[in-house]
Amino acid sequence: MTLSSENCSEFQYQVLQRSQTLDANCLLFLIILGKMLLNILTLKMRRKNIYQNFMECFCISLAFIDLLLLVNISVIFYSRDFVLLGMRFTKYHICLLTQIISCTYGFLHYPVFFITCIDYYLNFSKTIKLPCKWQKSFYFSTVILIWIFVLAYVLGDPAIYQSLKTQGTSPSQCSVYVSVQGYWFSFSMVIILFMAFVASWPDIYTLVQAIRITSYKNETILYFPFPSHSIYNINSKKALLPRFVICFLGTWSPFVLLQVIILLFKVQIPAYIELNIPWLFFVNSFLIATVYWCNCQKLTLQSIVLPRDPFVNWKCCFIPFTINNFEQIEKPISIIVC
Repeated sequence: MTLSSENCSEFQYQVLQRSQTLDANCLLFLIILGKMLLNILTLKMRRKNIYQNFMECFCISLAFIDLLLLVNISVIFYSRDFVLLGMRFTKYHICLLTQIISCTYGFLHYPVFFITCIDYYLNFSKTIKLPCKWQKSFYFSTVILIWIFVLAYVLGDPAIYQSLKTQGTSPSQCSVYVSVQGYWFSFSMVIILFMAFVASWPDIYTLVQAIRITSYKNETILYFPFPSHSIYNINSKKALLPRFVICFLGTWSPFVLLQVIILLFKVQIPAYIELNIPWLFFVNSFLIATVYWCNCQKLTLQSIVLPRDPFVNWKCCFIPFTINNFEQIEKPISIIVC
């Protein structure tokens, strides 16, 4: 029995198409697995003695959703074709599921940003003070509602739903969703950082030359010395801005450089990769610095501990202002040579 030339070509095309689909699914599995490992590593590296806040709860929920996505992709990829609760699942549903998650992630930037800002404002002003148990419950309830509302919006929009349905039934049309919100959010942060760096460049240059690493209450901090006759104080935005820029870039400079490269070369990053826990902690540090700087007139030594950053020790920006004769109290460990 021999195969005709036409049948042979059709058979080769089907094998090639199946091979490309499997390769794409394997690549997607490896990407999600790598993101999961990065999420776990970041959560392990953060400070453990920070108070509970909205961003912290959202990061935990994001890690959980990524885990669910990884499990579902693995089950569908392994089973290939199965029926569950009257619905038939095939390898094409991997694309559909990824597209739904990508669209959901892509619409989460602005809501998470605004709610985090409100959370920090309320905690900073101390207008509302809830017991710790109720506060955690409120945060997790808010996170769940955000996920539900955004997912309902994605599935309820006729245009988005039709696009997802079309792409989910054909592997050749399985394009990835790139978030516009994520692009403009990164662009805004980079521009603000650039403007702050340029505006405070002379002070940054002077501070970097004089920075010392010292210890305070058994914690290693940066010490920014100022002359005793300096008119700067904790309520001075001009004095705090270069310190914030140094602390922020000292921690997140590789991430800032990555954002600049992505924006300059217009790299298209799928939303399910772009929204990750390291990026959220990067945004979190930026928001905390902004809240501190905008409310520097209200700062006292007691209010400095709220909110605290999982990665940046903002306290070192204020200690020389708030403690008299700091140089006599603590001896520097070393001096940074620039």
